[in-house]
Amino acid sequence: MSRRLRRWQAECLELAKIHYLNHVDFFVQATPASGKTRLAAEIAHWLLEEERIDFVICFAPTREVVAGIQRTFTAVLYQRFGDTLASVGAAYTYQSMEHHPEDFWTLFTKYRTLTIFDEMHHCAGHDPLLSNTWGQKIIQRIQNAATYTLALSGTPWRSDDLPIALARYSNPEGKLICDYRYDLQTAVYDGVCRLPRITLIDNPLIRLTEETENTASVRAFSSFQQLLGESPISYEDLLRHDDVLNAVLDLGIDRLNQERSSVPNAGGLVVATDIEHAHQIAALLHFKGESHVVVNSQTPKAHQLIDQYRHNSMRWIIAVSMISEGTDIQRLCVCAYLSRIRTELHYRQVLGRILRKMGDSDDTAWLYVIAEPLLRKYSQRIADDLPEDQATLQAQKLNLRLEKANSSQMNDTKENASAANDNRSLSAEELNKREMLNVEPPLLTLSFSEYYRQQLLSLI
Repeated sequence: MSRRLRRWQAECLELAKIHYLNHVDFFVQATPASGKTRLAAEIAHWLLEEERIDFVICFAPTREVVAGIQRTFTAVLYQRFGDTLASVGAAYTYQSMEHHPEDFWTLFTKYRTLTIFDEMHHCAGHDPLLSNTWGQKIIQRIQNAATYTLALSGTPWRSDDLPIALARYSNPEGKLICDYRYDLQTAVYDGVCRLPRITLIDNPLIRLTEETENTASVRAFSSFQQLLGESPISYEDLLRHDDVLNAVLDLGIDRLNQERSSVPNAGGLVVATDIEHAHQIAALLHFKGESHVVVNSQTPKAHQLIDQYRHNSMRWIIAVSMISEGTDIQRLCVCAYLSRIRTELHYRQVLGRILRKMGDSDDTAWLYVIAEPLLRKYSQRIADDLPEDQATLQAQKLNLRLEKANSSQMNDTKENASAANDNRSLSAEELNKREMLNVEPPLLTLSFSEYYRQQLLSLI
């Protein structure tokens, strides 16, 4: 591996050298696909050469990311790296924290360690009552034992408003304090990441037919937003409708054809909602003559299939919770986002899967998404890179959450007694109302105009 670093990596490395003279914890926020793992390996290399540490221990959210860390660290450190004899360190999943024996944790007290946390936003915790399992392990086992820590995140906020473990927040504003920040706009300007171009797909004429036993009615809607806001149809109903899927997939296929005219092995990612949904998409791609592979948690040897896809020329990979953050497949440049998950953190992490560049002329990534209101909002905010309100610790919500945690045991007891009393006190009229709710709902049938609207967004 070349020792040449990107400008931001070299800059951050020099800052870390100064920072570690007087501090233990270093927090880096760098946009997905910018090269955080390489930076971490270079920091580890410097600390080992300076004889400041004995071992490097890494934690990451998935096995796929762990494998990538081991490859990069082995190349940069020129030493064995992995859970093997005479290695200088190893990488593990966050899930494994719950299963390590006591001997493992003595590494942090007996030896000088650099502990690296990839995608640190998965670990919540400043207080035992406001921590998830991984955050608690960090607080209890690592926080006061590791010689140095390095926290990395491409999206350093949590959808539950909990603080990130080891992170610092300003007082009283509650804003996350990063020791180094590298945003998406700068990464695109520097030529580190591809320019993201997001296409929101809408339909101008939607008809919803509602049929009951005796009547039928037809309602018209001029957008997906109106349909979702004014009818019983859900976003997931749209995701599973063949007409909508075909519209999104056809746009992705056309774009992939154009990309492969200059990059023959360019690939496309489809992010599916669940296993059934993934196979529905696979059937549509098969009908269109598109080569593809499906990977999910139940796929035998899924990680091997991902690695094969990384190096072959198959057109599409359809994933369910397998290729979201940290997975490095540089040939991916087109993505159809068809997941029911609508959090900004997940959406940005998926976008990061298609931002990694292969060469100097490989400068654009294409994301296709249904124009659902939240996804439209997130897409519009991509140009702002890191939303300030998302990187702010909301103290008021945390205080309320802490009060709830402290009183949960008493509340559970009261609620159980109350529920029992409620069931005994239902009147005959209320029981009849409950029974009426079991009446078979109307049959809903959707039809769409064959012409779909496309709104193209790009980073300015």
